Amino acid sequence: MLTQQDKELLAKKGISEEKLAEQLKNFETGFPFLELDGAASLENGILAVDEAQTKAYLEAWDAYKQGDKTIVKFVPASGAASRMFKNMFEFLGAEYDVPTTDFEKKFFDKVHDFAFFADLDAACVKNQGKGIDALVAEGNFKAVVANLLEGAGLNYGQLPKGLLKFHKYENGSRTPLEEHLVEGSLYAAGKTGDVNVHFTVSPEHRALFEKLVEEKVAEYAAKFGTTYHVSFSEQKPSTDTVAATMDNQPFYDNGKLLFRPGGHGALIENLNDLDADVVFVKNIDNVVPDRLKGDTVTFKKVIAGVLVTLQKKAFEYLELLETGKYTHEQVLEIVNFVQHDLCTRNPKLKELEDADLVIYLKNKLNRPMRVAGVVKNVGEPGGGPFRAYNPDGTISLQILESSQIDVKDPAKKAMFENGSHFNPVDLVCAVKNYKGEKFNLVDYVDKATGFISYKSKSGKELKALELPGLWNGAMSNWSTVFVEVPLSTFNPVKTVNDLLREQHQ
Repeated sequence: MLTQQDKELLAKKGISEEKLAEQLKNFETGFPFLELDGAASLENGILAVDEAQTKAYLEAWDAYKQGDKTIVKFVPASGAASRMFKNMFEFLGAEYDVPTTDFEKKFFDKVHDFAFFADLDAACVKNQGKGIDALVAEGNFKAVVANLLEGAGLNYGQLPKGLLKFHKYENGSRTPLEEHLVEGSLYAAGKTGDVNVHFTVSPEHRALFEKLVEEKVAEYAAKFGTTYHVSFSEQKPSTDTVAATMDNQPFYDNGKLLFRPGGHGALIENLNDLDADVVFVKNIDNVVPDRLKGDTVTFKKVIAGVLVTLQKKAFEYLELLETGKYTHEQVLEIVNFVQHDLCTRNPKLKELEDADLVIYLKNKLNRPMRVAGVVKNVGEPGGGPFRAYNPDGTISLQILESSQIDVKDPAKKAMFENGSHFNPVDLVCAVKNYKGEKFNLVDYVDKATGFISYKSKSGKELKALELPGLWNGAMSNWSTVFVEVPLSTFNPVKTVNDLLREQHQ
């Protein structure tokens, strides 16, 4: 039974009692694995564009941008960088005082190469009275790391990745936030030169993001001749999920119902709130210096060109079906478009009567659409492109995580492990219908694709519920198309030493 205090907390968060009950039921029932038809490949489900197609898609995107359309670059940026410094936190807590692991040795051998070196050196002088080189010479390695991670120094251990200095330039260093502003000007500026960039941030860091934008935005606007409109949002409290005990009862911490953030799937609400025609989605840490941006910019434009080309055709077919005046040949042409271009198959298509076939085609054409860039698999952790069965019996393209696949089934495990490609969160989305009305994106989430993980709080084990991931189940009922993009467009920073890779120097 819910107490008065529980009910007040639910009301404050904007979570209904029905939603709470639904979440608790999920802990009991768990989530089914997705039924796979196979990994998407260049032979089946992934488009590889040749030179002529690349040119055509670049032209299609440039033409689209000349129209009266709103383009937004959407960057999930709330993640703290603490995991990026896991190895260095371990060094601080280690019983030894000199770099011992390969990771620690590399960090100190190359410390001058980090974009944050000058700031860290200044922090060491301020707090220790000596610079990095002097501290290293006397064997005081931990003082350097403490100045990097802790509040008295740069506080990088608590800041979000978006605010850390990643790349060195002649006139200073840039954060990922700044690199995304630059990218926005290079491929997402409308005909008037307006660039809309939206960052999702955590409440405790919002002021720091706003301050950095205020300091830097004029510089990049002048450099690229564009006008920036930068906005921020936070995950909504209504997307938090209740924690459960190991026997699926509500988890209480100090007498209070415990809620946790619902994961990146919560951001479908933030995406839904944007007023845009086309939205680019890209993670905060996947950025490169200007000298390497060429491929990124080209292929962002290519996948956007694929999107608007497909959308234009889908809109024409929807308008045709709306008239009720179409030939049998035209219907077959639309069937081919849905099956071949939008990669959605219905094994029972031949059983549908004409009227039901038209309803089916309208449903598959009139929904949000996304084109995802995928790179050749190089063993990075994360989601992959698959052909999966949907609740309505159709087969379409999905981005799946390992948690959604029954890896105890040898055939499914082989599909996952032998997949040729990987999704680096490189999406461009069309979120309005053929009448120019916004889709309600929340309606297209497959609620059966959540995930249960095991955590602890105050020394007690608990079950945590993750919402369907933003580019996984939250976009499950969208039209999805995969396009192969070069590996050079994928340069994530998972650890601080990744910044020493050639691509970030």
